[in-house]
Amino acid sequence: MQIVVAGQGYVGLPLAVRAAEVGHRVVGYDVDSHRVQQLAAGQSCVRDVASSRLRAVLDSGAYFATADGATLAGFDIAVITVPTPLRDGVPDLTYIESCARTLGEHLRHGATVVLESTSYPGTTEELLLPILEETSGLKGGADFLAGFSPERIGNKRWSFNGTPKLVSGIDATSLDVIKDFYDGIFQTTVPVSGPKVAELAKLLENTFRFVNISMINEMAMLADALGVNIWEAIDAAATKPFGFTKFTPGPGAGGHCLPVDPMFLSWKARQELGIPFRFAELAADVNRHMPGYVVRRLVEALNKRGIPVSGSQILLLGLTYKYDATDLRNSPSARVAELLIGLGAEVRGSEPNIPESADTELNVPRVDATPEEVAAADAVVLLMDHPRFDLAMIEKHAPYVLDCRNRLSGANVETL
Repeated sequence: MQIVVAGQGYVGLPLAVRAAEVGHRVVGYDVDSHRVQQLAAGQSCVRDVASSRLRAVLDSGAYFATADGATLAGFDIAVITVPTPLRDGVPDLTYIESCARTLGEHLRHGATVVLESTSYPGTTEELLLPILEETSGLKGGADFLAGFSPERIGNKRWSFNGTPKLVSGIDATSLDVIKDFYDGIFQTTVPVSGPKVAELAKLLENTFRFVNISMINEMAMLADALGVNIWEAIDAAATKPFGFTKFTPGPGAGGHCLPVDPMFLSWKARQELGIPFRFAELAADVNRHMPGYVVRRLVEALNKRGIPVSGSQILLLGLTYKYDATDLRNSPSARVAELLIGLGAEVRGSEPNIPESADTELNVPRVDATPEEVAAADAVVLLMDHPRFDLAMIEKHAPYVLDCRNRLSGANVETL
């Protein structure tokens, strides 16, 4: 089939390449012309897709990247994988709206449009469908098919195609076609009764993680005040073979999903039902304060050593929002750095996964985590324990470490 994948980022590119590998003719559409040029040159922009895989589907003619909407004509299935950010607590769905209008101009009888971008329940049927109908002059269900299938990207244990894929349609025919398409890409598909169920399921998945991360972060603050080792308590609780899921504390929740997705549901609940989603709002509040807690712990540790935070040399290790990630979006490290700089500290950061030239989030000088840099710092903060960090070297050379990941030990180390 002729497939369009609109949005060639961390969600769209893996899907586009996989669809090309299983035999479809795939157009990777993105409005970012620089990204399109990279892809056309065989340079992958996401870690989950090796450049060698991208070059293979380019060379075979099964995939090509474009920023020209006119080339989308004739598609059988179009999948929307564009960003859905929050702007001041309000969902910004302008990327979906713009993409829907572009696809609607080329929508034909019998074609299918699938939304994968995360949003509140009702987005597919109440926003996407009317735009497609208005732009194309066709009727959803009668003339074209549509549905929602949430992305599930980002777990290293499960492969892209090994992660079960939720699928839904606006009617039975839509569901059948969408399921058949994804059956050829994923090992397991899980059909649900409609788009709203699939949309809510995606928000439920991420809200579960967000709330539990918030709970364990607050528990860590309480445990420190009580003089109890939270990490030992977590390991002890995790020996229970049922009724407990292990979560660990950190400097806060970041990324493109966790701090964002639960707020879609919170906004929808307040906007349409007039009721708060208290768990999500409380979790967001706790996690917003975690960078401040990290800085307070650091200031207290420096004070005990007779070192004022103003003028101190602070080295932040691991700036991404997640272990071994290549993404700085909404990373709590930015807030940690901002607070320390505001207190007069001289802050430097080490992030081996992202070159400084690609860093638009943090305003701190970048250095390598060498023995000299580690030893020269008054304090080292291990925010993210990337595998490329030499933990034994850090233990040996750092005068003091605030370890937010419970990976280090020694008299010079304190855990969060």
